[in-house]
Amino acid sequence: MLDLRPLRSAGFRHVAAASWVNEFGNWVGEIALAILVYNRTHSPIATAVLFVSLRFLPALLAPLLTTKVEALSPRLVLSSMFLLEAVIFVGIGQAAQQHFSLQVVLLLVAADGVLAITTTALTRTAAATGLLRDGLLREGNALINLGMMIAVAGGPAVAGVVAASHGAVNAIRIDAATFVVAALIIASARHLTIDSDQDIGFRGRLRAGLGTLRTHPTVARLLAAVCLVIGFGAVALPIEVVFAKQTLHAGDAGYGLLLTSWGVGMIFGGAGFAVAGQVRLMTMIGAGTIVEAIGYGGLAVAPTLVTACLFSCVGGIGNSVAWVAAKTALQERIPLTRQAAVMSVLEASNQIVIAIGFMIGGAVTALTSPRIAYAISAAGVAVVVVAFTVRPIDRVSLSESRKPNDPLSPRVPDRPSGHLKESAGSSRNSSLPSATTR
Repeated sequence: MLDLRPLRSAGFRHVAAASWVNEFGNWVGEIALAILVYNRTHSPIATAVLFVSLRFLPALLAPLLTTKVEALSPRLVLSSMFLLEAVIFVGIGQAAQQHFSLQVVLLLVAADGVLAITTTALTRTAAATGLLRDGLLREGNALINLGMMIAVAGGPAVAGVVAASHGAVNAIRIDAATFVVAALIIASARHLTIDSDQDIGFRGRLRAGLGTLRTHPTVARLLAAVCLVIGFGAVALPIEVVFAKQTLHAGDAGYGLLLTSWGVGMIFGGAGFAVAGQVRLMTMIGAGTIVEAIGYGGLAVAPTLVTACLFSCVGGIGNSVAWVAAKTALQERIPLTRQAAVMSVLEASNQIVIAIGFMIGGAVTALTSPRIAYAISAAGVAVVVVAFTVRPIDRVSLSESRKPNDPLSPRVPDRPSGHLKESAGSSRNSSLPSATTR
């Protein structure tokens, strides 16, 4: 049964609502941008470059920005950043409508990418701050994830329908409006807090956050596993518009349906995670990642849009389960005052490997076909699953991964639901890598 206790935590309702609205807008915006660039350039490479601009350069700058602003009022910082993102997307819409310039779009998209990574890291940190203190991290993440999966299912559908009927520019404007809504939600949050080491300054916080990866080996291994799976999965992402429109001849609406199917699967996966409180996190990460690999494999051979949507749904189920389980496992192992820095490193690392995957996917599609890109994603994820089955992630002991006398360590209650004390040190766990939301 769905646990609603996190809704009583201070500030959680605002963070959750802003995350849901932001996720919906992100999908509308990304789909609209992909359609816009592909329709204007008719180039898979240009579409891949769009996503690279959204992620690669921002990933290098976002951890610095996150660590710099985490000591400020999260209410002020987050609402301001959401408003800046709204301005950027209004600018993209105007630039595309007056005179399309790929260079201008890429520049604005890169600026938004820096803000997007920072806001994601800070909202997750704000949510974790209250949830860890109340011992409700897993339950709270389950609620946030379930709402975000509903947004993922609706976003592509809205983007596809609006782009097909009223043009991609109008879909981009919808994205801009969602940023304004998210800013208003955060601005109304009176009890939003983030634990930060203000006394050690920006450089000290950055060093402490990066040092967590050295002193907490399970965090480093889990983060590496997440990045590997995300990287292989990203090979297929930038070419889905080509797959839908050229390979399956399904048009803009078909592209939206393909992504919506993945989103529907993510809703089922999110609901499954929310009610599976007694299943170990590492087991859920492993099972979810295997199911995701099956989804990619099915997409590689799907002969029709219907079949592709079915396998997309399967992949979405695994993706949702694995991602929320991996995020929860990471947050449990990160000291409270280092949450923002480490989560920004996670987001930045994810964006870098996604950018690499996008470049590979664009090149593979240009030289061969989208089906080969899907096959590479399936094979790569499967290899990572095997590698981390042979050498499980959580093989280190509790004393190695989170020293009991560490005053910065989050207080996680002992509980039989896959939390730290149960999963740490068990080589029998299905310690497989995580997937991420697409």
